[in-house]
Amino acid sequence: MSNKWMMATACLAAIGTQAVAQTQYDAARLTGSELNGTARFVGMGGAMGALGADISVIGVNPAGIGLYRSNEVTATGGFNVTCTESGSGAQPMSDNRTRASFDQAGFVYSTKIGNHTSLRYLNFGFNYRKSKNFNRVFKAGGLLDGLSQTQQMANLMAGAIHSVSEVDAIYDYRLGGSGNPYSPSGSNYPYLGVMGVRTELVGVRKDESGLKGWNGDAYGYTSREEGGVQQYDFNVSFNVEDRMYFGATLGVYDVDYKRYTYYTEDIYDGKHEGLYDLQNSFRTEGTGVDLKLGAIFRPIEDSPFRFGVAVHTPTWYTLTDTYWSDLYSEIQFDGEAGVSKAEEYTPDYVGGSSLRDYELRTPWKFNASLGTVVGGIMALGAEYEFADYGSSKLYYDGGDEMELQNQIIKEDLKGVHTLRVGMETRISPAFSLRAGYNYTTSGFEKTAYKALDWNDMRTDTEYTNDLDRHTVAVGLGYRGRSFFVDMAYKYDLQKSDFYAFSADALQAAKVDNERHQVLLTAGFRF
Repeated sequence: MSNKWMMATACLAAIGTQAVAQTQYDAARLTGSELNGTARFVGMGGAMGALGADISVIGVNPAGIGLYRSNEVTATGGFNVTCTESGSGAQPMSDNRTRASFDQAGFVYSTKIGNHTSLRYLNFGFNYRKSKNFNRVFKAGGLLDGLSQTQQMANLMAGAIHSVSEVDAIYDYRLGGSGNPYSPSGSNYPYLGVMGVRTELVGVRKDESGLKGWNGDAYGYTSREEGGVQQYDFNVSFNVEDRMYFGATLGVYDVDYKRYTYYTEDIYDGKHEGLYDLQNSFRTEGTGVDLKLGAIFRPIEDSPFRFGVAVHTPTWYTLTDTYWSDLYSEIQFDGEAGVSKAEEYTPDYVGGSSLRDYELRTPWKFNASLGTVVGGIMALGAEYEFADYGSSKLYYDGGDEMELQNQIIKEDLKGVHTLRVGMETRISPAFSLRAGYNYTTSGFEKTAYKALDWNDMRTDTEYTNDLDRHTVAVGLGYRGRSFFVDMAYKYDLQKSDFYAFSADALQAAKVDNERHQVLLTAGFRF
């Protein structure tokens, strides 16, 4: 972990006193999307980039809308059951949540140009879908064997101060001030370190040099996440001689993410014991925009085989983060601290809030797909997608690049490969069965971790390194003359490594993240 701290120190002069906040984990959260949309699209695992003729393809390969020869209106809703379970490295804990969800709504307007012209159809489409669902409750806990979040607080402060007198001044402020770490007086220090000093979780021990934290005995952690990313796609597409299809989609994104966390730690070092609680509230709001371009080709006139290609520009997000934290401590140094303190010690609450505007640019995305129909009754699709998460970029409000954060993104995030396969077969003139599978590689390097900086306004130390994700889906569809209805069931499994704070010896809590989703789509073609 030392490399990032060395980089942080080397960049102090370049950064100046401007407080930092965003991390590689914030960038990764808004990069990529989940399999969601119409029940037919989900039931086939989303492997429809070359097959087209489903409105959800609008966000993968825009040319797929060019295969429409009639108008269509659809809407999709369903239920999500999210399950998390933490195992090794933590006390076993699990939690389940069930929520209703409105997942998709859209229409296609198809205009026939002619049968004997090169341009056969000019189509327009709009589709809304929930591209990311953040709703989750997570719990973890376990023994610390002497490690402690307070040691990270002490390391943060040690990187910011020049003398112990600075610690005295920060501590004395607690006695007569509001104790708000987000006040201007704390702007040149790490906010979590300031909170630690003012609650005696960080101090200077008698006959010892340097700032010290405590030895942790056990911890408990709970988080609740809410919100999602809403995607609005506007499409225009062309059918050229029923052999070539081209399309463009303008995507608009609305972000609303909330996270509430509670961390508690028991301190015991043979002489001192007690506990402290840290609560954090975090919210990200904002909008984004991107452009998707795609093409589908049917190279052999008498064959249903076709292939597709698509490219997605980076999504440019303009975002606002809001932070709030509160720290309760019943720990004190019992006269061993080298700082002033009140004669009568009482537990402290130190809280505050802060708001930060910034920008995020996600990576380019590239997609290649294949599709065909076998025997006139079975459709098969496969596609591959790549995005280099390490090329994501963070910018300050106003456009200046966050150089240190972007260097960490480059080191800790990597290219993500996604493979999708799917099939649909007619079992009668009106009914079809579907199945699909997705595999997505991890976007995190094994050595990734969250390193708060010397003047960081963040007070949430926890981080999660997500591993590969597997998605299995099945579906059933009914087609009438103008009305159709589809159902799908999707199962997601993704393992991850959770850390309550940064420490070389801290063992990860192994987490299983599962999501069950049932979708129902109703639509009309006319």
